[in-house]
Amino acid sequence: MHSRRLGTALCGAAALVGGLFAAAPAQAADAPQPGSNPAVSYQDPVDVLPPVSRPDTKSCTTTIQQDFGNTLGQPPYETTLAAPADCRGPWNKVVLDWSGSVKGRQYDRLAGVFLGGAEIFRTSTPEPDDDGITWSVAKDITEFAPLLKDPHKLQIELGNVVNETYTGTYKMKLQVTYYMADKKHPAASTADQVVPLGSDSTGSAPWLNVDKGGTATREVTLPRNITNARLQVYARGGGCDEQWFDAVPSDLAATAPDYLCGGGPYREVQIAVDGVPAGLAQPYPVVYSGGIVPTLWRPVPAIDQFRTEAYDIDLTPFAGRLSDGRPHQVSITPYGANDGWIVDGSLFLDTDAHAARTTGEVTANTLGLAPDVTTKQTARTDGGTDVSVTTGRSWKISGYVNTSHGRVTTTVEQDFGYSSTGTVSKTGQDQVVHQRDHGTTTVTTRAWGHETAQRHAWSYPIDVDMSIPLYGDYNNYELQAAVTQGRVLKDSHRSGYGRWHLDAFTDDRLDATGDLARKDGAVQHADGTSHETYRGTTDTGACYARDLTTAHGWVTVDEQSSCRQPRQ
Repeated sequence: MHSRRLGTALCGAAALVGGLFAAAPAQAADAPQPGSNPAVSYQDPVDVLPPVSRPDTKSCTTTIQQDFGNTLGQPPYETTLAAPADCRGPWNKVVLDWSGSVKGRQYDRLAGVFLGGAEIFRTSTPEPDDDGITWSVAKDITEFAPLLKDPHKLQIELGNVVNETYTGTYKMKLQVTYYMADKKHPAASTADQVVPLGSDSTGSAPWLNVDKGGTATREVTLPRNITNARLQVYARGGGCDEQWFDAVPSDLAATAPDYLCGGGPYREVQIAVDGVPAGLAQPYPVVYSGGIVPTLWRPVPAIDQFRTEAYDIDLTPFAGRLSDGRPHQVSITPYGANDGWIVDGSLFLDTDAHAARTTGEVTANTLGLAPDVTTKQTARTDGGTDVSVTTGRSWKISGYVNTSHGRVTTTVEQDFGYSSTGTVSKTGQDQVVHQRDHGTTTVTTRAWGHETAQRHAWSYPIDVDMSIPLYGDYNNYELQAAVTQGRVLKDSHRSGYGRWHLDAFTDDRLDATGDLARKDGAVQHADGTSHETYRGTTDTGACYARDLTTAHGWVTVDEQSSCRQPRQ
């Protein structure tokens, strides 16, 4: 492990296994204590995300508790999940609650929860202090109702190491609560079928490990009457690709291999059907809780750190082809990967209730196999190097499916731009990165002389200024960094050629600073500050706003306020 990944190596997720989420409310009495040191003691993790709403209906809860000690390389925890007899459905909502505690010293870990082979939750763990921390997160998993309605194997993967140095055991609790539908709270509308694309090997988690330059491919035979198809994808890098956004060209990385990772900073998650490009997603620049400098993320986690958001790829233009009754290969490729990635996917399918067979074909596809990436390196007078990487894509895929109600044509269009500019010092110990990634995906449906469209826009800015003034080994080092990251999302719809109407938005921005130094294994100094602002719609459509400010590992300001949705 390069010292460039020192924060991750010390308390990191390089093994690509483990984890959980943070959502403990700040208490009014919480405040920095004299001499506070977030490397030794910090407040329980706190996040700004809006809570998951809970309908006021009859409900039942299933609880599973499990400790994850020395579990790295072992089979995932396994049981059977079945809806309680009093809550067999139909449901208005199903919510997963994930909570845990850990104390001592421990890496951050990647974790996943799987139902019937489908990944329903992905996360990573916070790193503990000596006294211990607790945290929790809730996720709406109603979309997996087609699997939840019958008993299925439930697996939890959290690979952990416990020894004389890393002493923390993750004590986890998973709860699934089924909220029944009634007249006021109708049954949720979901896909007809969910088809997992993960591995079905015994003794391991279903998610798929992809090595540098590799592809994960699964072969499936699907229903013969598909009308809509959506692929939900998870993708996270490991090792040098945990922080792929600060990787530099390989020739530059070779000049300072203890501090720099190669391969360049651009990644995209490519999807193919039978080897034909079918869609892609831009991965969010996730930072683990031990990444860059661990004290950056105490107690407020980086965006996407503990609740990983999946990426949706609309494959409806391929619905007619996928309905032919033959086996089809669906592939996931982390393009540009310079180290291992863990990927996974689930197909959400709608079927024709009035036809045993649908037919159709892809009529247009301009998505190429690889992006055109431009990389420039410019030598500086101080011996350092300026690096610039740019790319972008504009593509369209169209297809039709013949249903019992007539022909439906779907067109998926995507436009995005990407740039990364930065500076690396002569020794590789100092680096500045400014990455900008933004674009839109529009799905247009034409049927029976009518047209509707859905548009998803995203922006993933991140700025990193980091330094390693001293590095001897994992017990003797100094780390300093300032990080600014954001996630801006907008979902809209329109009918015909009318104006766009905003359905949901997220505007999440976080600034953090941190430093940490050890000598002979003992902490010499450590500190951190952060400020996060969140504006967005809740799952009920209300506007939610919250601001958090922290210092020395404690929340100093926690304000929730009213807000208005932005204009389209």
